[in-house]
Amino acid sequence: MSKRLLVGFIFLLLSGCTIGPDYERPVVISPGAWTVSYDTAADLTDSAWWQQFNDPIFDELIAEALTNNLNLQAAVARVDQYLGQWRTTRSEYFPQIGASASAARQDDTDTGRTLPDGPYNDYRGALNASWEIDLWGRVRRANEAARAELLASEAGRRSVLLTLVSNVASNYIVLRGLDRQLEIAWETEQTYAESLRIFRLRHKYGTVSKVEVSQVESEYEAARQLIPQLEIQVAQREHLISLLLGQNPGPIPRGKKIGDLAVPVIPSGLPAEILEQRPDIIQAEQALIAANARIGVAKALYFPRISLTGTFGTSSIHSSKLFEADSKTWQIGSDVLAPIFTFGAIEGQVMTSEAAQREALYRYRQSIIAAFSEVEDALIATSKGRESQVAQKRQVDALNNYARLAGYQYDVGTTSYLQVLDANRSLFSGQLEYVQTQTKALTSLVDIYRAMGGGWLDIVDREAAVPDQVDQG
Repeated sequence: MSKRLLVGFIFLLLSGCTIGPDYERPVVISPGAWTVSYDTAADLTDSAWWQQFNDPIFDELIAEALTNNLNLQAAVARVDQYLGQWRTTRSEYFPQIGASASAARQDDTDTGRTLPDGPYNDYRGALNASWEIDLWGRVRRANEAARAELLASEAGRRSVLLTLVSNVASNYIVLRGLDRQLEIAWETEQTYAESLRIFRLRHKYGTVSKVEVSQVESEYEAARQLIPQLEIQVAQREHLISLLLGQNPGPIPRGKKIGDLAVPVIPSGLPAEILEQRPDIIQAEQALIAANARIGVAKALYFPRISLTGTFGTSSIHSSKLFEADSKTWQIGSDVLAPIFTFGAIEGQVMTSEAAQREALYRYRQSIIAAFSEVEDALIATSKGRESQVAQKRQVDALNNYARLAGYQYDVGTTSYLQVLDANRSLFSGQLEYVQTQTKALTSLVDIYRAMGGGWLDIVDREAAVPDQVDQG
């Protein structure tokens, strides 16, 4: 009889079904304008793109951030949490075995007594085992959900990695842009200071009026008051980079000037498939897979839960006889737990899981649309930023010529100093705007790599020396 019972249980186990919907990836309509081949785009996104700026200090800052950033370390710890949860859930596939031991002194009722009268000792030791037969796929769906949540947390860690590298790159470029603006402000301030000194001497000897001296003094103070504003921005940007590096606020080493940074090559379009490597999209899809599996876990509650149980041990009223053959005890059985009236409890859990699945679906679709938008924005910003930078460079060259000619005409007495001031003021403003446009153009390149995701994350993963604990298969 026991063999037939065992064969029956095995048959039920093998023929068990899995409740709940199987996951199918939603259909996504991608933009049709992206015509660059996948291989071309992959070559770009699978490289250490920050090295294309050709600045060793830049590379060192990235490496330091990968080693010391606290948000990244917190994300690694978060993955370990989900890894532990997945291992806990996976253990339900196997029998749960434990041991117990007890020693007590007790006195039973006199009714139906079979043991000696009066108090007696009771010694017990046993091995216990239980195993749920996964007839309806509850354990399988729970493991599917736990594994998807683990992969989602791993994708979340890679999102932190992506954001970290991109933020260090962007802020370093902005810092070098501010440094250049500060240089321009200092140079302009010194030029106006020398002009003011000369005009004060001329006014002393009656060759220029007080009005002209006041005009020069006004431009000098305008340039001078911009210097502390830029110094504040430089210090704040250094503090932000220090935070990304996982260190206290302090000075940041500099490499090449912003005008000397090499410009990476980016194509004008990208294939939609490349975005599948973005960690936020992977995270959203894994969250959808987990929510889909949770529906099966909830629906399995409608059906009985069947478990095999067993106990093997010893029991005796004498400690000296606890391990004798006559003291052995054993028990094999099964437990069945089935719902009858739950008054909406299970229906509520199913409703909750189905709603969570719909929410995850919408978030997945939203993440894809947002990815398309971010890539388009970054490509447009890069393309138009370069056009604007070229035009502004020509404007700065023209303003330089204008300031030079205005100064010459003033020296020979054919124009007033107002025109010289106007020319210098326009040149100063044009130089600052050119650096700002140059900075935006370079940071938009960083935004493209941030938006694409890509295989470069594998490179920084190796540099971050994070152990791969997640099975992607």
